[in-house]
Amino acid sequence: MSKILLHNIWHQDGTYDIQIENNRFVAITKTKALSEWNLADDIQVVDASGKAILPAFYNGHTHAAMSLLRAYADDMPLSTWLNEHIWPAEAKMTAEDMYHGVKLSILEMIKSGTVFFNDMYFAWERCAEAVEEMGLRAVVADSFIDRGDEAYANAFLARFKAQQSLNTNKLRFAIAPHAMYTVGGDMLRRCAEAACEADQFLHIHLAETQQEMDDSLAKYGMTPTEYLHSLGVLGPKTIVAHAIYLTDNDMDILKETQTVLVHNPCSNMKLASGIFPSKAVSDKGLRVILGTDGSSSNNNLDMREEMKFAALMAKLRYGAEALPATQVLQWATADAAAAFGIDAGVIAEGKLADAVIVNLKHERMTPSFNLTSNWVYSADSSVIDSVLCDGR
Repeated sequence: MSKILLHNIWHQDGTYDIQIENNRFVAITKTKALSEWNLADDIQVVDASGKAILPAFYNGHTHAAMSLLRAYADDMPLSTWLNEHIWPAEAKMTAEDMYHGVKLSILEMIKSGTVFFNDMYFAWERCAEAVEEMGLRAVVADSFIDRGDEAYANAFLARFKAQQSLNTNKLRFAIAPHAMYTVGGDMLRRCAEAACEADQFLHIHLAETQQEMDDSLAKYGMTPTEYLHSLGVLGPKTIVAHAIYLTDNDMDILKETQTVLVHNPCSNMKLASGIFPSKAVSDKGLRVILGTDGSSSNNNLDMREEMKFAALMAKLRYGAEALPATQVLQWATADAAAAFGIDAGVIAEGKLADAVIVNLKHERMTPSFNLTSNWVYSADSSVIDSVLCDGR
């Protein structure tokens, strides 16, 4: 049994001693002298004076292996970026390439405070291998793009079904039809049925661009959200990335189905995809979390940056009081952990020991009028001292 005592660490309103056993926080008490503790010989004592503990990040949408395509194609709209650059480059990548790309991304995520990511890409076996080697949590999914090949589609669904025997507490396997414009209606329906049967997550892009909205209305007479709903795709275990172009009816559907929306502000700005309707979805009570998207459209995986830009975009559109630091931090931590069924996202007794320890003496954290505001608006990854995932 591993035991850790974080001694004299700042938490919420003062300094505390925080005990971790195995992978959970077991006691959070006001700081007292170490001589007052009856410490077992096997407990690791960490002097955390001058440091604070915060919830770790949970990245709701990314393509980890795309770290290999960072800065490969920049300063162009999504359709040009995908069709003329990214997809041709991906066709040349091997599973071994992707394994190393995932490891590079995980290193970046750890160093910036992320302990979980929801991935949609290819070479799922090598991605899972990288996750297990580096100790993070993840939901991994092979992305499906229609080829008009029934045998290929059947093999994809069979592979997803077989993956379910490999799920662990830290690593799970989802199904990921890429988007409504790359996957036919019948296959979208079959993916939704497979996810429901397995009680597993479905991960898909939704309403990312005005073009997607216009094409859907022209082809189906429905918005992208209405179209996916008509096929049974939406639900509490459906994770939709972007969701920028939403009507009032779309938001009602997403509320009714309890679908999870992933806001990716940096990628959306870089590709000029649009501005997420953060106030409208908040007012409706929709489930919202944050993601980075891939390194090729961001171009990093720093969730703290996503918090800051999400808040600033909301303020630019709706006013200075929109999306305060406390709310955007919750999107990146507690709400995201809950969306993926992870008993974490807050620093509390009984919760899984996922956390970021930050240096309060760092110039970007000084003065300390408001720790949450400093973390969201002024910090960068250099303020991070340590990262805990599952008590390690």
